[in-house]
Parts: sequence; C-alpha cells; structure tokens
Amino acid sequence: MTTARSITAAEGVGGLYLPPALSPEQPIQARTTRISLQILATLVGGTLLLSSVAANLLFDSDFYPSVLALFAAILLGAPLVWLAARDLIQGQTHMNELVALAVLAAFAIGSYQEAAAIAFFMVLSALIESRTALGAEASIESLIKITPTQAIRLLDGQEQTVDPRDLRPGDIVRVRPGDNIPADGLVIRGASTVNQANVTGESIPAEKTQDDEVFSGTINLTGVMDIRVTKAGRDTTLGRVKELILQAERTRIPIMRAIDRYATWYTPTVLMLVGVTLFFTLTKGAADPWQRAISMLVVACPCPLILATPTAMVAALSAAARLGVLVKSVTDLEAARNLTAVIFDKTGTLTTGQLKVTRLAPAHGVDGADLLRTAAGACHNSKHPVARAVVAMARKARLTLDEASEFSEFSGQGLRAALAGRVVHVGRATWLTDGTGFGLSPDSKTAIRAALDSPETEGVSTLFVVRDGRLLGWIGLEDDTRSEAPAAMDQLRALGLRRLVIVTGDRESVAKRVAAQMHTEYKAQVLPQEKLEMVAALKTSGHRVAVVGDGVNDAPALAAGDISIAMGAAGSDVAIHSANIALMNNNLNRIPFLVELSHRTSRVIRQNLAVGMGFIALFLSLSATNYVTPVAAAMLHLVSILVVVFNSARLVRAGEDIEQAEAARSEATPRPATSPA
Repeated sequence: MTTARSITAAEGVGGLYLPPALSPEQPIQARTTRISLQILATLVGGTLLLSSVAANLLFDSDFYPSVLALFAAILLGAPLVWLAARDLIQGQTHMNELVALAVLAAFAIGSYQEAAAIAFFMVLSALIESRTALGAEASIESLIKITPTQAIRLLDGQEQTVDPRDLRPGDIVRVRPGDNIPADGLVIRGASTVNQANVTGESIPAEKTQDDEVFSGTINLTGVMDIRVTKAGRDTTLGRVKELILQAERTRIPIMRAIDRYATWYTPTVLMLVGVTLFFTLTKGAADPWQRAISMLVVACPCPLILATPTAMVAALSAAARLGVLVKSVTDLEAARNLTAVIFDKTGTLTTGQLKVTRLAPAHGVDGADLLRTAAGACHNSKHPVARAVVAMARKARLTLDEASEFSEFSGQGLRAALAGRVVHVGRATWLTDGTGFGLSPDSKTAIRAALDSPETEGVSTLFVVRDGRLLGWIGLEDDTRSEAPAAMDQLRALGLRRLVIVTGDRESVAKRVAAQMHTEYKAQVLPQEKLEMVAALKTSGHRVAVVGDGVNDAPALAAGDISIAMGAAGSDVAIHSANIALMNNNLNRIPFLVELSHRTSRVIRQNLAVGMGFIALFLSLSATNYVTPVAAAMLHLVSILVVVFNSARLVRAGEDIEQAEAARSEATPRPATSPA
C-alpha cells in the first residue's frame, strides 16, 4: 500500500511497509533484505489463513479455524494498524487509515478469516509494489553502477593494485582486456576496442588509440592500454550520469503534483461515503451493512492511481538510459510529445563535426606553409571543431607552431591571437570585412569578397586569416553529413513535427548542401544572437521548440528552447549541464526515439489512470450495493495493481529495435586488429 500523496520513482512504491528507519535513500540491498523478511512474514500469515480454511472443512467446531484465523489476522493486520496509528500521531492523513479501518472492522465483528484475508491481499499488493520499485531502480543502477572494484596504477614503472576511489587526476593506470576502465582519461600508450554501451548507449565498440578519450565504467575488449586519469570518482562521466538519472527520478510531472493537491481530501471523502452507506443500510435494515462498509474501504485504496504515473516514468527513464539518453527531469520527458519544431545546429549535430582541411588558398606572395602555420598557431587554444581541424592539419604537415601570448575568441565569428609579437585574426569573412579594428586594407577586403564569389569556395567552409591587417589567404574545410540524419528527419516528420530548421554560422552554399540532403529549411551565416531570435520567433508563433546542438557553442540557444538536447555529451561537462536532455552518443535516431517514448509514456499513464479510476468508481458502487465481498475487494485490488505495474513495464523494452539494428551493423562491420602496448 502506498500513501495518498503521489510518489516519485526515487521514493519507490510500497511505502506503507517501510519502517521509519528504512528510508528510500538507503541502499537497495538493505531495502531488499527488509522486504524479503516481510515476504517471509506474509507467507507465514498466509499459511495460517489457509490452515484456518482447511480446519473449517475438517472440524465441526469453530474453535480451531477461529484461533488460526485470529493469529493470521494479528500477524498480517498488526503492521497495518500500527502504521495508520503512527501516521495519525504525526498529523498525517494517508491511505493507511482506510486499510486499517477495514481490518479492524472485520476483526470487531468477529470475521477473523475475513480480516486475515483482507490484510493478506493488501500486504501482498504492497510487496508487489515494493519489489517493482526496487526492480526498476536496480535496472537503472545496473546501467550506471558498473565502476570496477580495483585499478592497476603505474608508479615508477611498477604496478600497484588500488581502489579506484584513490585515483587522482594525473595518475597512470593500466587496463588489460576484459577490465573495466576505472576512471575518465586519455590513452597515452596502446590501442584497443572499448564497449561504451553503458555510458553512450552505443552497441558498436569504439576503437581507441593514443590521445583518445575513455570513460569510467566502460569495458576494455582487446588490447592493453595505459591511461592518464583526467577525472576520477564522482567527477567522472559515469558519476555525472548517475546524478542525472537520480535527479530525474526525484522530479514530478504536473499530474503528479495535481494528485498531491487533492490527496488530503481523498480519505475524508471516502470515509464520508462509507459513513453515509453504513447509516442508510443500518437504518433500513439492509443485509450485511458492515460487509459493505469494509468492502468500500478496501476498494477505495487508490494504489492503482498513485502507481499510474511513477511506474511508467521509471520504466521510461530506464529505457532511455539504456540507449544513452539522459533526461534531467520527467517534466522534459513528458513535454517532448508536444514538440512541433526543432532547430538543429549543423556542425557536430547533423554533420560529424570532424572537419577536414581540403584547400589552402594563400594570397599572392604568401607561402602555403606560412598560412597554415599562422592559422594553426592562432587556433591552438580553441576547442571549436574548425580550429581543431586546422591544428590537426598543421601537425600532419609537421609544422612548428608559435605559442600565442594573447588569445580571445568571439562566439560564432572568429578569434584573435598574438603570435611572435604580431596580431592574427582568423574567422568569417563578414566578421573581418564588416568589423572594425582589424586594420584591413581596401585591397584585402576586396580579395575576401572576391574569394567568396569564387567557384573554388562553393560548398566548403572558409576560414580567412589576417596578420597585422594583411590577408594571408583562406582555408577551405569540409564536413561529412551523418549517415543516419536524413532518416531521423523523416521519422520526426512522421511523428508530427512541422518545422525542422538547420541553423549554422557557415556559408549559404554549405548550409544549402546539407539542407538538401535532409529536405529541411535552413538559415546560414547565423550569429548566436540570431539563433536566440529564431527560437523566440517560433515560440511566439505557437510552436513548442526543441534546440539540438553540441552544448559547447550553442549554450544560449539551448537555454532558450522549450526543450534543449545536447549531442555527444559523454565526457563534456558543458554539454551535460547546458541542456535538459543529454545524448551520450551522436546518433540522431535517439531524438525521434525520445519523442516516440514520450508519446508512449503518456499513453501508458492515461491507460493506468483509466484503470485506477474505473476500478474505484465501479467497485465502490458494487461494494455499496453488496455485490462485492471484502475478500473479493482485496483480490480485485491486487489485480488492479498488477494491471498497472505490468502495463508500465512494457515501456522498459522501448528502443529494443534500435539496439538490435545497431548490434546487427556491429556484427557486420569488420574490426581492425589491435596490438598490446
């Protein structure tokens, strides 16, 4: 049995039988042990009850059946009465009182078997609720609580076995095949494949080589790797994932808050209806007046209503976490079904974000190596995908880069750096030509505008480099579109989203090429402030807007959306904290999955509420007219709970088709051989 107030997933269900010292914040193992003892006591009480029924058939005397039923009623009913009394002493009005009154009334009129049977079925209902809650929490913890129990730390070339909690940033750990990676870090030696499904939700193992990032709790499959720890313990990606899931469990959607508001009126209203029924049946001499009252008290316990929402939400959160979709609040999960528009940032969201330098166009008299060296030196301190691509090309060309003595980055436009006493600006053409303070000569401005009109820049992202006011040339970059992006767009349209918009600070030709593949509208050369204006305009026109980005360069726009979704959040503090929903991988199919999951969860909640309300309304009337006995009412109460629980449990399997498809692709993809360190 649960209390009248709505429950959250973190609190669990079946709160009636948890003693005061055993709170839902305690470890699942302790709560499971307590419930196991309750199951044992229930079995003993049930055995006594069955023995009483058997004694009725074997003996002519009522003595033995009554004694056995009396002990069963005391064993099963005493905890119910005690908790109801405790609630009243504490000034709280819960559902415990209804159950206790039903048991006491049956006991008072000498129906010991009836009292024991009612208590047995109600306790059994509560245990099912409790086990369901613990099972849901355990399924979530199985996704996130996988930190290894030991780590091998390298110190002066010697291996030491230590507790992962003792690791600190800068430590070097060795991970062999089959080991769980004990902390977030960077690979410094070796190569391997790593199963990251428990963090990112991707079933395809990731190839890891030197300088690649790895996450705590993921499983090393093939080679030996030495890893430099960057984050340990609660600061790891796994630690933040757990915090987000637990945070989501503690939140409530509007219908749960509505139940809270009306819960205090529920018990008094039920008692009034029972009192009125009892008064008229007694005054008119109707048959079995007390039986009717007891049946009504049992039927009125609104466990199916209280369980309707949290069981569905816990199941949905579990399914989402399994696919690497972290929802900070169940309100956001519920709101996803109302979305009508989505704004996508292009780079890193619809494209891979792995930009490659494909063209170098130095100005007249400028060496190509000097152009690349200057741009890479200025970009070295930036984490923007464009800057990283330029630096990667310079390293590939084995160029020596100057260290920037000054560095400033201008969101969505470019950057400024001081290299060897000379001022370098790298960025968009409009920023350089329309702005002031760059000292550009008229010839340099003309050359930039001419480059934009040149066929050579068609379809590529361009980055212009200016040193001390002189144009050194431009760099062309290309980015591949994600293969699953067009299908994801089609799925979103099929789910009823009317506006899908690509926004980018890139050039018109680049944005047009990507939008043509997605069959969506687009807006190019958009500044961060203009993204905010687009979100505001869509919301003003009545749309519910989701903003999808990488969480790094889109934080203002993400904050402006009704729902914000950060792609590829694994390992990114900014991405995890800047959005309502964090996708731990870069698979765009998670977005239509999220919207569909929201629709399915809403349908399940409505079905559960219909079952709960229908059960109470129908059988309360039948109980008042003496068509339902107290024992039958307790059995029907159990059935209604099972219907709600199993209906919600269907959501746990959501997304299995995606996992199966990804697993099939993984098996069909050949793996490159890796060698140990």
